[in-house]
Amino acid sequence: MNNDPFTKFGVWMAEAEASEPNDPNAMTLATTSASGRPAARIVLLKGWDERGFVFYSNLESRKADEMRENAQVSLLFHWKSLRRQIRIEGKVSPVSVAEADEYFASRPRVSKLGAWASAQSRPLPSREVFEARLAEVEARFPGEDVPRPENWSGWRLTPDYVEFWEDREFRLHDRQVFTRKGDAWETGLLYP
Repeated sequence: MNNDPFTKFGVWMAEAEASEPNDPNAMTLATTSASGRPAARIVLLKGWDERGFVFYSNLESRKADEMRENAQVSLLFHWKSLRRQIRIEGKVSPVSVAEADEYFASRPRVSKLGAWASAQSRPLPSREVFEARLAEVEARFPGEDVPRPENWSGWRLTPDYVEFWEDREFRLHDRQVFTRKGDAWETGLLYP
């Protein structure tokens, strides 16, 4: 068994990128509110290394509020065509301003404008209201340069638990887990 979850993640992600028709980097992000109510939604993985897994969003969104209340979150990758999933648990922390700026600069112009126009997770009276806000933002930032709004950034989940699940016939699945112990990882298997 491999003793490094990041190496195994890299292999599985590369295989997903080669076979998944859409967004192999899509992952479910699960958070909880202060009252303990769980919430899950799909976000996109935008970077990863041995420090953790990075995603971006509006800092005024419900998920951001919940992550500020409880930094312990969970990610789930599910690649149906590969019959695999990866569960990742740990604590989130904000990415640096430089990381947020660098990623925001790499986004398509319309995505940048959308970050300014969207009051994410807030009630929207109609699609026309959002489209009008988008037109206002486009007029405010003519040309290609669209700065990152202060209410848009990212988080890095530093994992302390990673589980690799692979489907097997008759539900006799393979499950390998990695648990962080200090600076090292312990690995083992779970019954299906």
